[in-house]
Amino acid sequence: MEREGRAGGAASGELVTIGEFARLSRLSAKALRRYDELGLLRPALVDPVNGYRYYDPAQVEGARLVAWLRRIGMPLNRIGRVVALDAGAAAVEVRAYWARVEAETAARRDLAMYLVDHLSAEGRTMSRMPDNAENNGSSGSAGSVGALAIRCAALTDIGVVRTANQDAAFAGPRLLAVADGFGEGGAEASAAAIEALKPSTWGRDGALSAADLLNALEDTADSAARAVRDAVAPCEDPDGSGTTLTAMLWTGSRLGLVHIGDSRAYLLRGGELFRITHDHSLVQSMIDDGSLSPEEAASHPGPALLLKALVGEARPAAVAVACRPDVRLQEVLAGDRYLLCSDGLSAVVDTADLRTAVVAADDPEEAVRRLVGLAREAGGPDNVACAVADVVVE
Repeated sequence: MEREGRAGGAASGELVTIGEFARLSRLSAKALRRYDELGLLRPALVDPVNGYRYYDPAQVEGARLVAWLRRIGMPLNRIGRVVALDAGAAAVEVRAYWARVEAETAARRDLAMYLVDHLSAEGRTMSRMPDNAENNGSSGSAGSVGALAIRCAALTDIGVVRTANQDAAFAGPRLLAVADGFGEGGAEASAAAIEALKPSTWGRDGALSAADLLNALEDTADSAARAVRDAVAPCEDPDGSGTTLTAMLWTGSRLGLVHIGDSRAYLLRGGELFRITHDHSLVQSMIDDGSLSPEEAASHPGPALLLKALVGEARPAAVAVACRPDVRLQEVLAGDRYLLCSDGLSAVVDTADLRTAVVAADDPEEAVRRLVGLAREAGGPDNVACAVADVVVE
């Protein structure tokens, strides 16, 4: 049991015992001992003879901050970094952490809503199925629809300012992808992420069900994450290297979307251009919570801080699951045109000009050339990667 006396009065600014400090900070002595063991809040003095802990009353705010950060679920190692920062920097760090939590929650919510819709549709189908349908193999059909295919093109450009190109892009009959690498191993990371998607053989003849396709997308995302870790492992600081990834995988009847980071996917349908991905960035989180308007975000002076990306860091299982790419299915119609691009395009060319270029191009090859040209005309401050695909009736 800790001694209840004090080494000096709180009013005088002298040290107090752990019991008195627990009362001042409204924390338990057990919690304070735990914070000490973890290095989050050290006592001002530990008696070398009896081991009693003494605290400076000025440490109260720090103790409460640790408690609050634990209450919002922040990992202990990150709390250690936050409490070492000044107030302004700590606020930025807490905002970034909570934005990541909300992004992860939103991704799980979207998947849950998909599962509700999918299972509800299956239930309705089963309720309409005749009793003998399973046995006689009969099925109804309103008529046949022509087979769909995609025609596509991709292009990357170093830009006007950079001396190396860390962006990658790919367009093929089954895969459309862009990746924006960063850090020492950025070029290797972006190339590895896309290469990991190419061997995918799922989706032959459009045979996968929606549920199987979602599982395949999850497996594909995991493969890309492993490939990035392997690619940047030789770097001096592998944790500081990684890549965004936005990819669409075509089964012959469906498009599956894999997305992480701030590269983007757009859909041109009926003459309107829609963004169909959500940036995993601090600026986007500030737009979401109302701290910034979209107009203010366009000129935000801060760095492009990503909340999620494929990185070289080997994370604990729980963290790795929470930071996985978003995966979902995309409705496909003949005549759709899809644009995937890195922020080297979207950050310098506004949506209206993107739409004009995508609408005006006769085919995907012309579209990617026009888009890269727009980025260069806007100053080309970053590498550019883009891929365009048209959904056509074969």
